[in-house]
Formats: sequence, structure tokens, C-alpha cells
Amino acid sequence: MSSNLIIETRELSYNFGKQRVLDQVSLKVPRGCIYGFLGPNGAGKTTTIKILLNLLQSDQQNVFLFGKALSDFRIPILSKIGSLIEKPAIYDHLTGKENLINRARLLGVSSKRVDEMLQLVELKETGNKIAGKYSLGMKQRLGIALALLPDPELLILDEPTNGLDPNGIIDVRNLLQKLTSGYGKTVFVSSHLLSEVEKMANYVGIINRGKLLFQGSIQELHALNASLVS
Repeated sequence: MSSNLIIETRELSYNFGKQRVLDQVSLKVPRGCIYGFLGPNGAGKTTTIKILLNLLQSDQQNVFLFGKALSDFRIPILSKIGSLIEKPAIYDHLTGKENLINRARLLGVSSKRVDEMLQLVELKETGNKIAGKYSLGMKQRLGIALALLPDPELLILDEPTNGLDPNGIIDVRNLLQKLTSGYGKTVFVSSHLLSEVEKMANYVGIINRGKLLFQGSIQELHALNASLVS
């Protein structure tokens, strides 16, 4: 496996009963990029993410993160990943800051990280507001802050802009770009919106009905689209 790849899957397939939901998916996610995992609902995006997070297990040794097989190095690999799947796990009766303090204690992380994360996700001014009164976009940013508390190298997000208004989408996009350009993180983000992925990502994988139809840089995707149109 290339040392430049944070995520690699090799002909990854997965079945739910007799239904094949992933069919020989070979991902290659370079270090330090935003990788947009694009496809319609039911294409296999969430199943792939759950396998990367070991919430579902592949029966073959074909999932590699940070250059190591997930099946052999599960705990050290997962300790370097932050994730947000579906909606954030937030206590609505606590403030944003209290949510981060509680998570920091559970993880054994320095409390200094709490204010740093509030600043990073631009919730410093509303950190003492009850989280249940946050907008959906603010909750998403708080969820990302929770995922970033242990300072992971890789952030995996499943449809983080789903349901957000335009301002919320822009806020999340700007945050993810800041994480890669300013903090050296690698971000793997799923979406069903091509227009959003084009504005956010450096690399794209397009999946439909469990098959990876395209993988490459945004420039390569644009060149392909141009050749198909001409």
C-alpha cells in the first residue's frame, strides 16, 4: 500500500443476506485531501463508511487505513479516526461547551481542547447556549468538534450537509477545507450532491448500486465530463 494513501480498499464487496450492496469497491484516498464519496441514496456510501469504522466487518483482509490492515490493527487505527454518522450524538439539555467537556472527560483529553474546538468550528460565542436551541448547522459543527476532540488524523463524515440551509452548507464546507489546508487532516465525506462535492473536495469517488464508477481528482472528473459533452 502506498504511504500516501490514508484509506485503501481492495475489491471490497459486502452482502446483506443475498443482496450485494458493495461490489468490488477499490478506494484510494490520498493523505491530506477532502475525498468526496458521491452517490444517490442507497448506493452503498453508508455501508462503506461503516466498514471503514469497523461497525460492519468485511470477511476478507481488504480494508487498509494508515497503511495497515483494519482486521489486524483495529484499535490503533480507530484511535486515529474521528467520525460523524447520521446526526450528532449531542445532549440537548447541555450547552455546547458542556457537551465537549463531557466528551473530553470520557476520552481522557485535555480540557484545553474544548475551547480550541469551539473556536475552530466558530461556536465560541455560543458555547454557553443550550445545544437543543442550536440551529441544525450549529449542531453539525458541534458534532464535528466532538469528533475532532482527540485530534484524529482522519475525519469520516456521512452526509454532513444533509438538510442544512445554504449558509449552514457554506459553514461546514469552509470548516472542512480549513481542516485540510490548515491542520493537515484528511477528510472522507459522503454526499448525494455533485454540486456540493465539486465545491468542497479535491478527489471524488462516484458509487452507484454498490459499484465504484469513477475515482480521481476533481480536475479529472471535469475533464471526463467535458469529453462526454463534446
